Amino acid sequence: MDGKGTRILLSVAAMISLGVSPRSGRADDASVKLYASKCAMCHGADGKGETPLGKANKIRDLASAEVQKQSDEDLTEVITKGKNKMPAQGKILKPDEIKGLVAYIRGLAKKS
Repeated sequence: MDGKGTRILLSVAAMISLGVSPRSGRADDASVKLYASKCAMCHGADGKGETPLGKANKIRDLASAEVQKQSDEDLTEVITKGKNKMPAQGKILKPDEIKGLVAYIRGLAKKS
């Protein structure tokens, strides 16, 4: 495995280790893995959008005040229906998975 692949695996492992119970309102392990597989390609492991795809599509930092001030319903709608170049995930993900991603996004603000 090359250095970049190793860094990605270490980032995913770190994210997984930070997941906690969904009852606490924070992302669980499944949500962390889901974010890593469905979202990190564009949004980056830290949610800052500083990936090649994120920069090309001018993705906002998920931990930013602009994103964090959105309601859970707003974030759910963006994930479900898509927005701008972000594809809709509503037919791919279950409602509980989307709820977990919203919790994960909320947790990004606490890490920055």
